[in-house]
Amino acid sequence: MGRKPVVIGVAGGSGSGKTSVTKAIYESFKGHSIMMLQQDYYYKDQSHLPIEERLKTNYDHPLAFDNDLLIEHLEKLLRYEAIEKPVYDYTIHTRSQEIIHVEPKDVIILEGILILEDDRLRDLMDIKLYVDTDADLRIIRRLLRDIKERGRSMDSVIEQYVGVVRPMHNQFIEPTKRYADIIVPEGGHNRVAIDLMVTKIQTILEQKSFL
Repeated sequence: MGRKPVVIGVAGGSGSGKTSVTKAIYESFKGHSIMMLQQDYYYKDQSHLPIEERLKTNYDHPLAFDNDLLIEHLEKLLRYEAIEKPVYDYTIHTRSQEIIHVEPKDVIILEGILILEDDRLRDLMDIKLYVDTDADLRIIRRLLRDIKERGRSMDSVIEQYVGVVRPMHNQFIEPTKRYADIIVPEGGHNRVAIDLMVTKIQTILEQKSFL
């Protein structure tokens, strides 16, 4: 068996800054063989359901994700095989017809709110991070993002946060913190944690003769 890619999992609640951490690590290795894979692309296909049913989708629940497909794709990438990544269309609450061809890389950063919840996914990771940010910051970030990028009203964002996002975070996301090798407080603003992470990845890559 030859060498296989390094998989870094980056988990954390909505608005925690996990995307900033992922991008910071990615940028540190720009020019090397590295890729990002987001769990958000792997929401289940719901084209068989009427739109009224799709509108009820709870995107913060583990059952919303097609982890079987994500694991299948991750295992392919670990064998240095290309994948056809699905694309999710939030306007119709199901997968779009579009797919994205993804070539394998030496480093895979897997990012998502619930990537540490499934033990099959955890078993494929070399390093597991959990980005831990206070709830007040997470709601403010989500509020700003959803109003600015998704055209939603403040009332609808707050209603969804209180009714769905917060309880799902407490029930499913926060408990996965115990599986993390490293907990990163305050997300992308924590340069010390990111620099330590980059150094650790460099060591692993050197051991595998990737650098």
